[in-house]
Amino acid sequence: MNRLSLETSPYLLQHSNNPVDWHAWNNETLAKAKAEDKPIFISIGYSACHWCHRMREECFENEDIAALMNQNFINIKVDREERPDLDSIYMDAVVALTGQGGWPMSVFLTPDGVPFYGGTYFPPQARGGMPGFPDLLEGIHDAWMNRRETILKGGKEIIDHIQQTTLAETSQRDSISNETLKQAVKGVWGSFDWRAAGWGRGPKFPQPMTLEFLLRHFTLNDDPLALEMATKTLDAMQRGGMYDQLGGGFHRYATDAFWLVPHFEKMLYDNSQLALVYLHAYQILGGDAPAGRLYKKCVEEILDYVLREMTDAGGGFYSTQDADSEGVEGKFFVWSEAEIDSLVSDPLLFKAAYGVTTHGNFEEKNILFAAKDVDELAKQFNLPPAEVTQRLAAMRKTLFDIRERRIKPNLDDKVLSGWNGLMLAAFAEAARILKRDDYRNAALRNAEFLLREMLVTPDPSGFAHSASLRGASQNPKGLKRLYRSWRKGQAKLNGYLEDYANVIFGLLSLYETVFDEKYFIAAQELTETMIQFFSDPQGGFFDTSSDHESLVVRPKSMQDNATPSGNAMAATVLFRLAAFTGNGGYTQIAEKMLESVQGVLTRYPTGFAQWLVAQSFYVSKPKEIAIIGNVNDADTQAMLDVVNENYRPFAVVAVGTKDSRVPLLSGRDQIDGKATVYVCENFACKLPVNEVEKLRELLKIKD
Repeated sequence: MNRLSLETSPYLLQHSNNPVDWHAWNNETLAKAKAEDKPIFISIGYSACHWCHRMREECFENEDIAALMNQNFINIKVDREERPDLDSIYMDAVVALTGQGGWPMSVFLTPDGVPFYGGTYFPPQARGGMPGFPDLLEGIHDAWMNRRETILKGGKEIIDHIQQTTLAETSQRDSISNETLKQAVKGVWGSFDWRAAGWGRGPKFPQPMTLEFLLRHFTLNDDPLALEMATKTLDAMQRGGMYDQLGGGFHRYATDAFWLVPHFEKMLYDNSQLALVYLHAYQILGGDAPAGRLYKKCVEEILDYVLREMTDAGGGFYSTQDADSEGVEGKFFVWSEAEIDSLVSDPLLFKAAYGVTTHGNFEEKNILFAAKDVDELAKQFNLPPAEVTQRLAAMRKTLFDIRERRIKPNLDDKVLSGWNGLMLAAFAEAARILKRDDYRNAALRNAEFLLREMLVTPDPSGFAHSASLRGASQNPKGLKRLYRSWRKGQAKLNGYLEDYANVIFGLLSLYETVFDEKYFIAAQELTETMIQFFSDPQGGFFDTSSDHESLVVRPKSMQDNATPSGNAMAATVLFRLAAFTGNGGYTQIAEKMLESVQGVLTRYPTGFAQWLVAQSFYVSKPKEIAIIGNVNDADTQAMLDVVNENYRPFAVVAVGTKDSRVPLLSGRDQIDGKATVYVCENFACKLPVNEVEKLRELLKIKD
């Protein structure tokens, strides 16, 4: 075994038996590279990455290739999910060098960590225009020994390019307006695929932040085009093979333009965001609409999948389910026609419903997809629609039970605080809207897990109880800190900006479900930590804390990727906290951040969609709803039912007494001993009401 056997990351452990002399990223490894005057080869990937597995099998398990690596390089393996800072810096470098990026990411660095050459997957022999990895290793070694000045000059140019790109994204400031949102929708429309839904020609990614923005824009501006693009995409994704028709949950993305053939890994962050989007679309359409009922079913199937397969006994949510099983991508999820014929009670009906054919749609096997809806099938088979639904549900259950006996894909069972914050929000909101106690309990257990296992609590002297949090003694206010990663009882690594912003988001969502003020207080405390340790004097936040290890660049990501950028989510939660607290300082920070991205919102709306979500909230003049009463009393619950009966993305809700530590509730009285509701804007309130119908009328008012 190499040194990776000492790590906790499942991805790093996958490489612990390689003949490569792998190191983890740490000060000792960097010092070794300097002492031996060797360039660093850094390989960055994640446990569910199919091509990461391929490069491991073809190159890193090859004794001859490993010998070349060990002789001439210091070799570092990084889990991108644990170290998004390194992933961001070196992905920017690879994109600058090659015009594109991806994983596995393969980058060559000077001993100081400066990138000078990079790419993604490299095969063991030259093919398809790609150099063979052994040839590349020998060429890099020769250049290091004989043309080092050229390498060093090129590395400096790459770092300069990365720094200038970050500055360019935030250098111009423009006013914030609703008109920007309208122009952004036009930009989203311009790249929309009206034939197959979604954006681009393929591969197709789910883009939940864009969908969320469209739903909010429809609600704010009554724009039917925004709703149409959103629902067309939601329908197409749910019907396609990217959605697991038997077990629930979405795969990472579709490799084609029609949402049929996925990359089969399932990521916690995709399913958390998509559960929320489908929940909000259900709220807009309502349970009486067929699409609304399907959206509700999708939410429940996603969250039930997470509870079944992605939840730790302690309450944390795991990161990833692999694409491969038994070394074959998708094997766990696909079916032959012969299997369907022999296993289900009505093969003809099932095959018509889920597009099953003799030669299949994926390597002679079938990825199940919703080929026909229930009404079409009812006419074709001369059956009542209800009976079609019942028969299909029974056959799906049969196949699911049989599939459970197959060898399952590997599970990356590390818990990442930021990803958990997103899923916490999904469970909390679903519990509130769907009135599911099991979802409520899952949200509560997850929040308790995060506050117990992922939080570093300082002692009264201001010193944190954590050797791994570098510079924790530089914390005179005694602010609580987050870890990034946890696995099997061990938490480690500094939390990043996205961890703080997403956990704050999840805790606020939970507060608005259970109204236990301790979750609100925890969210506000983490916000103060975020401001203290991540702020950029020029505006916004860095991705790493001020006491993080020194890297070649201090990253500051503004653009959304598969998850919201930490800055965009920070702006989102700051605006929400300002509505709860009346703290103008939160608003000023977030306003300055939004002003800096106005120029890119209309040009690249799908790349900055979480910013558009934040801006929608800001320009909406959000409502602050304070309910004075005991949350368990019937009259309080009746008022909450009115609040929750519609999609209200531009409101915050607090429940409690006038003595609460939630500022929105402070000093407000009940009327006649009944639950009393104050509907406010910027803490200026309309006359309080304590009758359900009066509240309903009050909430219909648009300014």
